Amino acid sequence: MKTEVLRSIKKAEEEYRTMIREVKEERERRVTEAGLRSDQLVMKAKVDLEERRKNRLAEAREEAKRRSAAALGEGEKQAAEMREKGRKNFEKAVKFLSSRFEEELHAQG
Repeated sequence: MKTEVLRSIKKAEEEYRTMIREVKEERERRVTEAGLRSDQLVMKAKVDLEERRKNRLAEAREEAKRRSAAALGEGEKQAAEMREKGRKNFEKAVKFLSSRFEEELHAQG
């Protein structure tokens, strides 16, 4: 009877140790899996972040191109207006200088 009880206790202890070992192994497996999932999420977040950065840079470049084209167009428009104004004033300026030159010639002569 005593032997039977001792065997039962030893068997229960062995089952207990086995259960503890299995639980520890399961815990380690889950921790490892969680670490892997965490690493995967971090990598995905980095990839997503880099993709967003690239998209924003592309958008910024396009905006800069649009602004540059608009500024260039405005500059060309202003230059054309100034040339036209210069052409209009050119004849007046030539006449004015000619008359001043003639006045100086007459004044000296």
